[in-house]
Amino acid sequence: MTMQKKDSWGGKHLREMFRTGTKLLNNNAAAVNALNVFPVPDGDTGTNMLLTMQSAMGEANLCPDNDASAVAKAMAKGALLGARGNSGVILSQMLRGIAQGLETKKSFTGTDMAKALVKASRAAYSAMSQPTEGTMLTVIREASEVAQATSYAGFCNLQSVMEAAVNEARESVDRTPTLLPVLKESGVVDAGGYGLALILEGLLLYLKGEEVPDDGSASEPKQGVIFSQKKEGKPTYGYCTEFLIQGDALDLDSIKSKLSEMGDSLLVVGDETTARVHVHTFDPGAAISYGASLGTLRQIKIDNMEDQHREFIATQTGKAPQYVGNVSTIAVVSGDGLAKVFISLGATYVINGGETMNPSVQEMLRAAESVLTEEVIILPNNPDILPAARQVAALTNKKVVVIPSKTIPQGIAALMAFNHESDFDTNVRLMKNSISTVCTGQIAVAVRSMRYKNLKVKKGQVIGFVDEELAVAEYNMEDALQKLIEKMPVQNSEIMTVYYGGNVDWADAEKLFDPIRSRYSNLEIEVVFGGQPHYDYLISVE
Repeated sequence: MTMQKKDSWGGKHLREMFRTGTKLLNNNAAAVNALNVFPVPDGDTGTNMLLTMQSAMGEANLCPDNDASAVAKAMAKGALLGARGNSGVILSQMLRGIAQGLETKKSFTGTDMAKALVKASRAAYSAMSQPTEGTMLTVIREASEVAQATSYAGFCNLQSVMEAAVNEARESVDRTPTLLPVLKESGVVDAGGYGLALILEGLLLYLKGEEVPDDGSASEPKQGVIFSQKKEGKPTYGYCTEFLIQGDALDLDSIKSKLSEMGDSLLVVGDETTARVHVHTFDPGAAISYGASLGTLRQIKIDNMEDQHREFIATQTGKAPQYVGNVSTIAVVSGDGLAKVFISLGATYVINGGETMNPSVQEMLRAAESVLTEEVIILPNNPDILPAARQVAALTNKKVVVIPSKTIPQGIAALMAFNHESDFDTNVRLMKNSISTVCTGQIAVAVRSMRYKNLKVKKGQVIGFVDEELAVAEYNMEDALQKLIEKMPVQNSEIMTVYYGGNVDWADAEKLFDPIRSRYSNLEIEVVFGGQPHYDYLISVE
């Protein structure tokens, strides 16, 4: 198939360009994941970017394809709701910038796309409090600058602009180790930048008429489960009602105002032609009738939440916390044992996720909407989940605050600081303060060789991290553990809690820590099943 020469391109072409980019990313997601800075088997940048793009394309499929602006807006909305991890959130902001650049344009030219890529770069940079060069931010900035320069030079057709952007993106990726020392030390290029270059290359392949074969797709992370009891005084949970309205001149503010009278947990997103509605109501018929008066309804879905609640209670007897106050806590946790720990400490809702399983913005939004309180606290427990978690507050009418817990032990410390008798703001302050009182150690096996600062790591060695900083590399678990603990503040601490992973036997874990108990008599050491993947041991010292 050869490229059709065109001066301008419509919404269908924009959608297919990004669909091809998504396919190319899909086929190379494992390679992107492998570019993890630290040599532990938890690289997830490729997966996060792919799932974000799949969400973007899913939304694009629901809107008319005769309008480039509408398709761009749909992709931006889908990407935001599906954004996972730091790379996914940045990618969603780039798509938001492209939508801004193509605002009001039913069709677009090479010059338009060049301007949209510049908008994408600006949106991505503005979303970061401390932009770091040598990342996907640099790649989109340098690619967009060359695209714009190409259009200014008179090469205005879309293929020429994208060829220039793709060539620069590839070179920019190759330069990332010169801008970010940790990449050079690790012997890798930036994973997010590489993923972005693949997407841009896919756009170009479509314009050149070249096909990208389907090569499977990443699976969605498992949904979380809700752990909460029924509020007294409410006879029923009502119905979770969802539908899509397609019409003309839809007024989202008016729709929100009308539906807010019919129920709660309301979410209305979209534009003047397409609106997606989610509402919890006791009269779904009224909500649907109102929606039908505005246009054509599609994807109608009604769930009886009372039935769902009964089914849940029947399968979760004894697992749900007995006390529910005015504030709900949502925790992101990977590992059956760790999930039980958070539940036992009173977490209202546990989302299954962590390394390689970063939940999307939409998953965390659903969790926030599902709990019965209007005040919600989220514990991401992972630095790569923080950016997506922080998007939730803007998408719900509930009061949502994210505690910046970057490790499981920090999340546990925060949850232990939660006091049902205190008000929301006091709890937020106490929980934020608590995460600084715990030091986290992590033990894993290196999956490749690397150099990090003054530390040489060989594939197969046991490596240890102290508060996310690579600190130890040894040839056996005993030596790695001893040296890791020496780098933790054990002399001034009283409690050490060890969470052993899914591939570790309890007897082996106890035997491994017996010498530690003898050496540090000041510490009360407890060994607990965590079941977490990737890391053999998580160690909390406080």
